[in-house]
Amino acid sequence: MAKCSAQQTSKTKELDHIKALDQVYVLPTYARADIAFIKGQGARMQDTQGKDYIDFGSGIGVSSLGHNHKALQKSIKKSAKTLIHTSNLYYIKPQAKLAKRLVKYYQNGSDETTKWRVFFGNSGAEANECAIKIARKFGQEDGRYKIITLDSSFHGRTIATLKATGQDKFHKHFAPFPDGFVRAKDLSDIPNKIDSQTIAVLLELVQGEGGINALDIQQVQHLAKLLKEQNILLMIDEVQSGIYRSGEIFASKIYGIQPDVITMAKGLAGGVPIGACMTRLIDVFAPGDHGSTFGGNFLSTNAGLCVLKTLEKMRKNTTLATTIQYFHAKLDSLVKSYPKLFIKRVGLGLMCGLQTHNAEILTQCLDACLKHRVLVLRSGGNVLRFLPPLIITQEEIDEGFARFTCAMEELSAHKKSRI
Repeated sequence: MAKCSAQQTSKTKELDHIKALDQVYVLPTYARADIAFIKGQGARMQDTQGKDYIDFGSGIGVSSLGHNHKALQKSIKKSAKTLIHTSNLYYIKPQAKLAKRLVKYYQNGSDETTKWRVFFGNSGAEANECAIKIARKFGQEDGRYKIITLDSSFHGRTIATLKATGQDKFHKHFAPFPDGFVRAKDLSDIPNKIDSQTIAVLLELVQGEGGINALDIQQVQHLAKLLKEQNILLMIDEVQSGIYRSGEIFASKIYGIQPDVITMAKGLAGGVPIGACMTRLIDVFAPGDHGSTFGGNFLSTNAGLCVLKTLEKMRKNTTLATTIQYFHAKLDSLVKSYPKLFIKRVGLGLMCGLQTHNAEILTQCLDACLKHRVLVLRSGGNVLRFLPPLIITQEEIDEGFARFTCAMEELSAHKKSRI
């Protein structure tokens, strides 16, 4: 178990060397913590100084199988020994198999499995770019091109997906943006934004960068019905919420809706770069309309097959549901124990968070957690975000929250001493 005292250490030569290289040769687009990791196992990582950390962030929801997972190792090794890449000018067996698996999971093996198709890219932004292009081409005949998104949404960092993102702080410096993106303040405001040129609505069911805000199920279902009546596409961004992070393959299954387009990325290949756009609009694109040099190659799609096989087994044997319940209970206990720090638990499945009273407390919590060697994330202005590996054990959860409690005890004592 964790001891409530953070070890004081000096920078190692190895860390200094890494930092020096980074500062001279890497563009400064990240505000990095003063840490460099060298290996991991499960939900633990070790830094250059030999200190271990409990990983409640999984590389921002990417390392769904944690670190050093044997089955994923085997999959990557197999690709390295046979084929890593050929390009999409040729058929790729694991790509076709992964597409089939995604479609069948979504349709539960029904007769409609042949009515969906998947495009593979390398990231969530690329998946959303594909969705935007599908919507634009679908609406071309009747001149519809506008896409409605929500305040506090996040859809990527390309110029188009950046404009689709409903947060002004991401837009500074990069105008002019493509036309046709309309922002609604919330779900109830979307009907007010619809006009004769509206072709689609793009939503995160749980806003990842916007405060781990889970949208209301009944409101989403009502909106889905309204959009269908008006022949407006419903596109769901599951880049972060997809691939069992919600407890189901897609959060849209929990919401009881059938979108026209679903995008995914992050946890799909356990750390190997991948993005995917799945749609029922199978006749919109023709050869040449879209593409990706690296997308869907042997390495990423073999890894994706391994991840899905592992997580589907966890869902079926209820291991995943048990882990989610256990993790939520820990968060709920913290809300009760530290009411001056936390307001409530937010989110869905293992895409969850603790809402703090203000941004200052959030920053203090993040700093304290890092000091006590537990990795958590920021979301929005005042939410502490938890995206642990989906394979995390109860022992790792216990250890992580023991360290987290030490951090909160120290923070609370510091606050009292200032009064």
